[in-house]
Amino acid sequence: MAGLYFEEFTAGQNIKTAGRTISEDAIFSFAGLTGDYNQIHTDAAFASKTQFGQRIAHGLLGMSISVGLIMQTGLLEGTVLAFREIQEWKFVKPFFIGDTVHALLTISETKALPRIGAGALIAVVEVRNQNDEVCQKGTLNLLVLSKPK
Repeated sequence: MAGLYFEEFTAGQNIKTAGRTISEDAIFSFAGLTGDYNQIHTDAAFASKTQFGQRIAHGLLGMSISVGLIMQTGLLEGTVLAFREIQEWKFVKPFFIGDTVHALLTISETKALPRIGAGALIAVVEVRNQNDEVCQKGTLNLLVLSKPK
């Protein structure tokens, strides 16, 4: 197990993920997976006439990519039991094809749950683009294993 145990996280801890570029292929794969072929995502001619002037990534694709980037840090590898709750999530700005996104996590609260051998982490997440602009933000509630006794 490479991940950190619940006791190794502290309130105020900051974590920055690596980046990932949002490709046209990712948008079409997500559309195929979800069935959401909304023209704002898939039709360049249509999207060029919108307020964005181009296609935008699905908001939930951005959120999903951020969760993947969080997992790629390795900090939760083998120790996270569940993403228990998305307490809130705001879509502030769109992601465009070619944008490179990363996530910033701040652990805002920890709560031991000894009865189940784990603890809850509340993490405030900001998903930013290559210009360091916040495009999405929210709060995750994660269930993470405690250190074995």
